[in-house]
Amino acid sequence: MDHRFLKVSWDGRVGKIRLHRPEVLNALHTPLVEELAEVLERMDQNPEVRCILITGGDRVFAAGADIGEMADADSVRMLLSDQFAQWERIRRIHKPIVAAVAGYALGGGCELAMACDMIVAAETAHFGQPEINLGVMPGAGGTQRLTRAVGKARAMEMVLTGRPISAGEAWEAGLVNRIVPLENLELEAMKLCREVAAKAPIALRLAKEAVLKAFDTTIADGLDYEQKLFYFLFSTEDQKEGMRAFMEKRRPHFRGE
Repeated sequence: MDHRFLKVSWDGRVGKIRLHRPEVLNALHTPLVEELAEVLERMDQNPEVRCILITGGDRVFAAGADIGEMADADSVRMLLSDQFAQWERIRRIHKPIVAAVAGYALGGGCELAMACDMIVAAETAHFGQPEINLGVMPGAGGTQRLTRAVGKARAMEMVLTGRPISAGEAWEAGLVNRIVPLENLELEAMKLCREVAAKAPIALRLAKEAVLKAFDTTIADGLDYEQKLFYFLFSTEDQKEGMRAFMEKRRPHFRGE
């Protein structure tokens, strides 16, 4: 399938998506986000894909939303366009998603990176929510995911001042998983993706669900949810294979069954 704003490829069990609107610094306009949601959904349904990588360019991951789409809009138009419906589709992807971020991830770009499950950052990466400088605020998860990732104080400063943080600050705050040299970014991100993709697919899906559940439930309900998913996995062939392989001191061969 042809893609207008993305470059899509596969590397073994890893589906790779590169944002590709270089002329506008990968600004996330509606057609790009729709295309991204469609590709992610297809990869989510493809049993050959077990982990997904999203990346941008060396200078910029994504410089935010396309302001030209919104500058003259009124509240009713924004409500009826329901642009955040595409972000909800991205949120519902079951398979693990890794973001590889170089350069600037601002506004919607930062929100997209945070919508992924893990972030590998180049030393050149900067993360920010500068919407306040335009007279608005984050709307695709910036206030919620950022606060959960870095805490109230840091999130409040980033959202209220619009000041971006460096890769080092992002790592110290717990926003990113690791920092690597720019030239090694995709190599290291792919290494993480391949490590994840080697695990049992059903267990990956349910483990991701359980971790995300921790953000919207009590500890008691979360523990109950976790235990039910744990018990459920004993009905899978991969659980039998994994434990059998452990006992036999060999590498397991997971089939997603």
